[in-house]
Amino acid sequence: MLLREIKNIFHLELDEFYPQEEVDSFFYILVEHYLDLERFVLAMQPDLIISKEDEQPLFEALAQLKLNRPVQYIIGKTTFMDLDLYVDENVLIPRPETEELVRWIIGECHTELVEVCHERKRDLKILDIGTGTGCIAISLSKNLPHADVFALDISEAALEVAQRNAALNKVEITLVNKDILEEVRLEEKFDIIVSNPPYVRELEKKEMSKNVLDYEPDLALFVPNDNPLLFYKSIVEFSQNNLKPEGELYLEINQYLAEETQLLLDANNFQDIELRKDIFGNQRMLKGTLPS
Repeated sequence: MLLREIKNIFHLELDEFYPQEEVDSFFYILVEHYLDLERFVLAMQPDLIISKEDEQPLFEALAQLKLNRPVQYIIGKTTFMDLDLYVDENVLIPRPETEELVRWIIGECHTELVEVCHERKRDLKILDIGTGTGCIAISLSKNLPHADVFALDISEAALEVAQRNAALNKVEITLVNKDILEEVRLEEKFDIIVSNPPYVRELEKKEMSKNVLDYEPDLALFVPNDNPLLFYKSIVEFSQNNLKPEGELYLEINQYLAEETQLLLDANNFQDIELRKDIFGNQRMLKGTLPS
């Protein structure tokens, strides 16, 4: 069959469920993954014929897309900060907003924290709470090679994914299997603690797409309506005991609870609190510094 005919079938089957541009994206992601063909292949070879054997994984993936399964889970990988990451249903698929949080930390370390980074090449310590794929921890380790990076998660399956991704990207991170909602005792004190914890209230489910609700892990997404800052309260309490003086806490937050989360840091004596918007204009990132 002609590859362009397969593309037409994707649109016939999927356009009622997804925007046309997204269907195009799905198609080319799958073509690149299964056939090792570049995105512009049809512009160069409009009459390219695909064998029956090569067609099969494309049509199997199409069937999964019709069931709302995320394309990242279908191919078992995604990209984050230009790094390849393995993903499965045990972990959230990393979002672009989280890249912005990581870039903020890296930027700070190369500017305001440059002297600290230079002086502590051997012992600058960073902790990522709720690491999931390990995307934050691994990106920081890759971009801040002087740092000693720890990655904490309640899920052993998630930590296995994080370890796999660390090996894939040739970095070393220390995995910690703990529940941040319980009393967590670590010997280390950290220069930076970062977290993208669960923050979606149950009431916000109606705003979410089926591919998220049906496939991504609830454990990493949702919090009770009556206690939406559950994880932030535990992280702030932990940070007060485990950040070094003048250590920094970075958080990805629920845009609808930005003021409340900022007030939480203020009430716990964090200083130089800064709230930032993401590329979509939503209040999504928060930073505070522990007093010296």
